[in-house]
Amino acid sequence: MKVRIDGAEIDVAEGTTVAAAVALAGRARFRTSVRGEPRGPLCGMGICFECRVTIDGCAHCRSCLIPCRSGMEVSTGD
Repeated sequence: MKVRIDGAEIDVAEGTTVAAAVALAGRARFRTSVRGEPRGPLCGMGICFECRVTIDGCAHCRSCLIPCRSGMEVSTGD
């Protein structure tokens, strides 16, 4: 299936999480902290909230918990 990460379309297998898709797209920074520091997945199970991205216009989605859907638009804010 195809998803769009920061405007770039990539192919991912069914069952791939958004966090994995963002990493496959070559993005190391998922968001920026209020102090300007890069943030990305830490726990991988939804506890830390560090992997938040915008999915289809909905901000602050925990990317490690959400499976990709075909046509999904993901923005890391960069």
